[in-house]
Amino acid sequence: MSRYVGIDPSTKTGLVVLDEDGEIWEEREVTEDSLNGQTPTPQAMLKLVGKIMALVEPGDRVAIEGFGFASQHGFLLGGIGWAIRMQLTLRGIAYTEVAPSALKKYSGASGNCAKEELAVEVYARWGFRSKSNNITDAYVLAHIARALHEPVRLIKRQEEVITNLRGCSENGKRTVQREVRKNHTRKQKQGRA
Repeated sequence: MSRYVGIDPSTKTGLVVLDEDGEIWEEREVTEDSLNGQTPTPQAMLKLVGKIMALVEPGDRVAIEGFGFASQHGFLLGGIGWAIRMQLTLRGIAYTEVAPSALKKYSGASGNCAKEELAVEVYARWGFRSKSNNITDAYVLAHIARALHEPVRLIKRQEEVITNLRGCSENGKRTVQREVRKNHTRKQKQGRA
C-alpha cells in the first residue's frame, strides 16, 4: 500500500501521512522542546530532524513545503528545511517541493491567503481541521503527493498545481515519470466519463 507524506518544516513541523484512498494514517506536529523559545543548537536541530525522519519510510511519496522568504526565523527554518531534505536524499526518498502559494491554491484558496482562510478551505473541501496550521499545511501537502501518483478527481485549480509540479524536477529527476503521467491522465478521463 502506498503512503503519501506531507511535511511542513518548522520548529513545530507538521507531518501527515495518507494512504492511496486519502485516509489519514498519521497526523502530528513534531517538535523539539529545546528549539522552541531558546537559542537553537545543532544538537536540537538533529533531534528534531531525527524525530521527523523516524516517521518517513522508504518508498513514501513526500511533498514538502518550499521555503517562505518572509519568515522572521528564516535561518533557523531554512536550516531545518535543508536538514530534512538532506536526510530524505541520503535515504533515497524522493520528494516534491511545493511552493507555499501552490499549497494554498491546491486547497482552493488564493495563493496569498492567510492561514485562517486556508484552514476554512481545507475544512470545506476535505472536512479536515486541526488546531495546528502546520498540520493543516502538511495535510494539503500529503494530498498533493497523492494526486501526483494516484488517479484523483481534481478541480481546475488543483489540476493547474499538479500540472505545474509535474513540469518541475525532483532531486534532479522528473517529478513523475511519463508513463505514470499518462496513466494518471487516462484514469482521470475514465473517472469523468
